[in-house]
Amino acid sequence: MKKLWNFCWDMYRKYEEGINYLIFGFLAFVLNYVLYYVFAGLLGIHHLVSTALSWALTVVFAYWTNRTFVFKSKNNNAKAVRDEFISFVGARVATEFLELGVMFLMVDCAHINEYLSKFIGQVLVIVANYFLSKLWIFKEKSK
Repeated sequence: MKKLWNFCWDMYRKYEEGINYLIFGFLAFVLNYVLYYVFAGLLGIHHLVSTALSWALTVVFAYWTNRTFVFKSKNNNAKAVRDEFISFVGARVATEFLELGVMFLMVDCAHINEYLSKFIGQVLVIVANYFLSKLWIFKEKSK
């Protein structure tokens, strides 16, 4: 049992960033999807407005988890954190337009189920967000 634990722990440490991104990305996806369901399904808000509202609330959660647990940002002064947050939100705005485009094309143009469309849009967004965060927002700054 100890060998299995050590193997699992070693694999986690080796792929920690990717595993953490998958865990917190999944939690952000669930939060986004639940919020979308509340806004669109329970409150009857239009699917594009519901998408935007669920996105805005999820971005705050995603910034905190990406900064703290995934990329472990070392930026601590107010200006650096502000710049990091602005970059994060800017990247998320770009991927939100991607998701809104997917929702518009799939739901309004192709008449595909909005929840299936939301799922497909979220998968594309999660992949795009990882690369934007890894390569642009939380990349190691040269000293």
